[in-house]
Amino acid sequence: MVSAAVDTVVAVDGGNSKTDVLLLSVDGTILARGRSGPFTPQSTGVGHAADTVEAGVRDALGAEAAAPYADLLVAYVAGADLPAEEEALAAEFAARDLAGEVVVANDTFALLRAGASGPWGVAVVCGAGVNAVGVSPTGQVARFPSLGKISGDWGGGLDLGDETLWHAIRAEDGRGGPTALAGLVATHFGRDTVEEVVLDLHFGRLDRGRLLELTVGLFEQAAEGDRVALDLVTQMADEVVVMAEVCLRRLGLMEVPTEVVLGGGILRAREPLLTALLDERFGTRTPQAKPVVAEQPPIVGAALSALDRIGASEEAKTRLRAQF
Repeated sequence: MVSAAVDTVVAVDGGNSKTDVLLLSVDGTILARGRSGPFTPQSTGVGHAADTVEAGVRDALGAEAAAPYADLLVAYVAGADLPAEEEALAAEFAARDLAGEVVVANDTFALLRAGASGPWGVAVVCGAGVNAVGVSPTGQVARFPSLGKISGDWGGGLDLGDETLWHAIRAEDGRGGPTALAGLVATHFGRDTVEEVVLDLHFGRLDRGRLLELTVGLFEQAAEGDRVALDLVTQMADEVVVMAEVCLRRLGLMEVPTEVVLGGGILRAREPLLTALLDERFGTRTPQAKPVVAEQPPIVGAALSALDRIGASEEAKTRLRAQF
């Protein structure tokens, strides 16, 4: 039964490239949609991140809109990698009176809810970085700090780009074995040598974020049999599966049929070689896992979680999904 105290909810998906906002009624009808800029509390601060959410809400509701914007605000956001960070953001949103009740969680939980058939399961996201979370049927949570290499993470697009460049320059100067990745790097960035690409990065003429672009070529070279490229893609598949496996073990779900939602640009691309490697490893290491690629955007997960929280009907959740 829907809480009598709730008439409208705001759902937020805050990512590194953009922030999406939905205003919903309790029956799952989308009343308004908005969008604002990147949600980056770790680099720009909690206050700026809150400004970004408010900008998205006003984009949805109109510039004249004033807080509180709804009875409940559920924000699933990047940069909230630790419970303390979630609490700091929730406190800022509450201090601004954005809604009567505020809930903040990491955006990987939004992926899980968007891709799974219900509110529990495991999600692994692989975009620029990599992360995973799990939620048991009883609500127990498994998660990682997801702070990059200092917290043991590897396998995001930037990691793959860095490794591609590392092997390419070593192949070119003789410190490493031969690999087609050397030609890939130089050609992709329009340079005669990999060393020129390295110098462009060093002197700031090339943004490091563009190394993400190398992942497409990396998968192509791996599929064509380049040993170095194949080893990197295989290592990535191992990392995706081990993150899911650890979540399943922590939650006692290894023997329970459980959806493992895969998301982020790299996993959503369904690259055939990577897909085959993942299927093989899930089948061997976590035979009860059911890998699924998220078809709907994370904002749907944030909105579904808001509906879960207020006890909305399954009809309301079906109505919400149908609008995407």
